[in-house]
Amino acid sequence: MHFWKSEWKPLLWIVIGFLLCFYLPVEFIQNSERLRNAFFESLYLVRWYAQEHVLLCLIPAFFIAGAIAVFISQDAVMKYLGAKANKVLAYGVASVSGTILAVCSCTVLPLFAGIYRMGAGLGPATAFLYSGPAINVLAIIMTARVLGLQLGIARAVGAIAFSIIIGLLMAFIFRKEELEKIEAQADFPEPEVTRPLWQNALFFAVMVGILVFANWAKPAEMVGTWAAIYAAKWWITGGLAIALAAILIAWLGLNTGKVVLVATVTTVLALRFSQQPMVAFGAGVIGLSWLTSTDKDEAGEWFASSWDFAKQILPLLLLGVIVAGALLGRPGQEALIPAAWVTRAVGGNSLLSNFAAAFAGAFMYFATLTEVPILQGLIGSGMGQGPALALLLAGPALSLPNMLVIRSIMGTNKTVVFVSLVVVMATISGMLYGAFFS
Repeated sequence: MHFWKSEWKPLLWIVIGFLLCFYLPVEFIQNSERLRNAFFESLYLVRWYAQEHVLLCLIPAFFIAGAIAVFISQDAVMKYLGAKANKVLAYGVASVSGTILAVCSCTVLPLFAGIYRMGAGLGPATAFLYSGPAINVLAIIMTARVLGLQLGIARAVGAIAFSIIIGLLMAFIFRKEELEKIEAQADFPEPEVTRPLWQNALFFAVMVGILVFANWAKPAEMVGTWAAIYAAKWWITGGLAIALAAILIAWLGLNTGKVVLVATVTTVLALRFSQQPMVAFGAGVIGLSWLTSTDKDEAGEWFASSWDFAKQILPLLLLGVIVAGALLGRPGQEALIPAAWVTRAVGGNSLLSNFAAAFAGAFMYFATLTEVPILQGLIGSGMGQGPALALLLAGPALSLPNMLVIRSIMGTNKTVVFVSLVVVMATISGMLYGAFFS
């Protein structure tokens, strides 16, 4: 009997696996068009995700997260974002981070993991986790222009308020653990400052700039400031890459000849394949990986830390994208869950319709800006204004892949509470907005 106390879980999984194999409905799967569509939608979505997000979004984010772990002292993180940091400063910094980053719910994960593991308090860290993808200036402007000024303003105000309230509630709910973190942090020794603050600030500004401009989305109309930035995005990214190369030589002490070699190859590829910027960007990433992984000092630690984040996060993200594709498919495509079900569920302004919109948004994957045209189609099909806001407040900040990674970083309990807070608050906000503005 004592033996089965420790072995019942493996036995249960074996039995479940055996029964699934034994009763596998192969004939039904073969003859079901919906199941075939779900299978191919999962493949299409994961291919699109790999093409559009892994190289341009995630890899720069991994390098930034690794740099946070190596080049920013734990004391600095705790001073501004730690459990005992000034609350106004901590939540103020965390809640407006999205205006700078403009990333999706998956790209923000390595950055969140970096600051959380370095000692950031749970409240500021989760405020940053929500605000990173939710408070995107371009997305909010696009929402106002396409879906209406009222909805754009409501999204902006709601997203900033959500990040602060969710952070405060997470810190309060798990206050016992936060107190233990404060006590543990009180014993940390004062770290040595190896590099001036302005150098670290410029280093991170360059890397964040590369992440932001390489992923600058095409605006709805090719006129104005946003369109001008989009047209020059690769020139700006290239200029920032040159600045990064100079930093690698001057401050990290990497071999000048090797850095110049990587820069030359990348430049030649950028000119040769000017219509395919991913080629040059990929070469730059490979070159940076080679330069840092072969270094025995700080740069080597930087690569090792970035690689640790990639190993932990990337497999879970890709698995989550596959599952999300099988369930919901790509925008405009059918998978296991019929789109008509979603459309019917989010009509009107009832509690159920707002909850359905928030819940569906939380599990769907939205790339930056794609939520606006999707919502435009749903509103045209009868979606209420309240559910539209609920989806806007829950969708960009969460996704199934996002949840899987969050769980690996801060555990099941905190992940469930975080997701629940987002869904519940989005539902309530949608009902209030729908009651007054529909």
